[in-house]
Formats: sequence, structure tokens, C-alpha cells
Amino acid sequence: MRYGLTGSTGRMGKEIIEVFKGHDLVLEVNDTGIFRHGEPEVIVDFSNREVLKTTIELAVQFGAGVVIGTTALSQSDLTDLRTLSEKVPVVQSYNFSTGINIMKMILREFSSLLKDFEAELIETHHSGKKDAPSGTALMLKDATERDLPIHSLRVGGVPGDHSIVFANEGEVIEITHRAISRKVFAIGALTAARFCLEHEKGFYSFEEVIRWTQR
Repeated sequence: MRYGLTGSTGRMGKEIIEVFKGHDLVLEVNDTGIFRHGEPEVIVDFSNREVLKTTIELAVQFGAGVVIGTTALSQSDLTDLRTLSEKVPVVQSYNFSTGINIMKMILREFSSLLKDFEAELIETHHSGKKDAPSGTALMLKDATERDLPIHSLRVGGVPGDHSIVFANEGEVIEITHRAISRKVFAIGALTAARFCLEHEKGFYSFEEVIRWTQR
């Protein structure tokens, strides 16, 4: 696979390069510029929304699929990505962990059975994370179809912890996911990149990628 990487010198960029070993990094975008050594088949972007326009322009230029894990996207950003998906495959998610997406599926399927329970969501990330609540927390909240209070903690180097607590007067149900390494997100990005190579234009979720791996 020939791939491009936006944010190649960041923490996630370094994880992605490590996990993508054996594939060819032919395009890098970072704080010092754009460096191209070939034409990418897919571009991976886990950086920040300020450079999303650059990623989209490069994807159009090379006809490359896009794996986008940037958080704090605006509705305008999502509209731009959907427009891009009319030309190339785009996989967008606020979390590329298999486990967190399975958690989302569980919540969507069963949270209606807990409508008589009170519920709140707690999410913890490293102190350098800028957005709060996280995109993942909002994604999980949406899966419950409830107006859950969200409590955000920004401490230390935590990659990402998410818990939803359901409780009534007599019992408590807690559903928790803990990422113990950023590598899990890079592994998900690699799976999504492979998905792009096998699919036509369209806007896809990581949940669809997971289901594709089970085909």
C-alpha cells in the first residue's frame, strides 16, 4: 500500500508509521511542509481540523481514499468530507478502536431497555487533549439516544477511558472501555486503509469497516 500521512511528526503519526511498516509512506504533511515521494492510494489524517482542507485537496489531487480520525470536526468539515466521498472512499470516525465501536453497537442495541435507569457518561483523556467532551463521548451518547450528562477529565497520559453508568434504586450497570495504548487506534487506521483500497467512493463509518472484516 502506498499511503500518505497528515501529522506525520505527531504522537499518533509516529504510532501510525510504526504500525504501517511494510507499506510505503509516499506523502507526509507536517508542521514543516508537504513532502511527496510518490502517489498515495490512501491518506491517513489523525492531526487537527486546521489542516483538513490540505488533506482533502491532496485526496482530490491523487484520487486517494481518506481515513480521518480527527476530533472536534464542525458540521462544515463533515459536509466537506461527504462532498469528497462523492469522488473517493472516506472512512470517518472519532475513534478507531474496535472495542469502542463494539461498545457503541451494544449501547445502540440495548440502551432502550434501560430507559427507566438514570445514566451518565465519564470520559478521561491525556492532559494535552484539547476538545472536551471528546468526539468518542459524543458518539457514545448519540448511540444511547439519550441526553446524558458527560463528565470530562484531562489528566496525565491516559489514551482514552470511557464509561457509561446506568443505575436505579437497586442496581448499577456499568459499561467501560479502556484504551491502554495509542497503538490500537493506529491498528484500526490500517484496517480502514485496507478497506478503502477495496471500496469505491462513499462515506463510511469504522463500524462498517469492522463488519467488513467479519465477512
